[in-house]
Amino acid sequence: MLAQLLDSHAIILNYPAKDAEDVIRHLSQKLLESGYVKDSFAQAALSREATLPTGLPLGGEINAAIPHTDVEHVIKPAVALATLPKPVIFRNMVEPEEEVPVRLVFLLALEEPKSQVAMLQEVAGILQNPQLIQRLTSATTVAEVQTILAENEAS
Repeated sequence: MLAQLLDSHAIILNYPAKDAEDVIRHLSQKLLESGYVKDSFAQAALSREATLPTGLPLGGEINAAIPHTDVEHVIKPAVALATLPKPVIFRNMVEPEEEVPVRLVFLLALEEPKSQVAMLQEVAGILQNPQLIQRLTSATTVAEVQTILAENEAS
């Protein structure tokens, strides 16, 4: 499901984000330009991130975040992805007072609450695979990212 929802215009490799807000705004803008989300999406995702953080420590050198927001800000489902050369700080999903240096961001724009749960589970599955994370963060082309994720879904 992830490989199909990942918009190629919303895959940003080696994005030099200043902070978590910068990467969320940048990915939101890509989804907005492609007609997936409403103008309200970026601010809604940032507001949600402030109260319900999405940083995930993965136990290795690369951590991830899965920002998302409520379905009313979404026109049609999509996922945006950014890899970051230098980590930015997100707050820990489980321990909100803890900071998590993140280099891999999946921004989810889903129009049904049930699909959010399924997509979070799929992304969580990817994030439990250190080799997959390494391949994604070292990918140099959008096509390479798409191939990695398609291969993962097929296996």
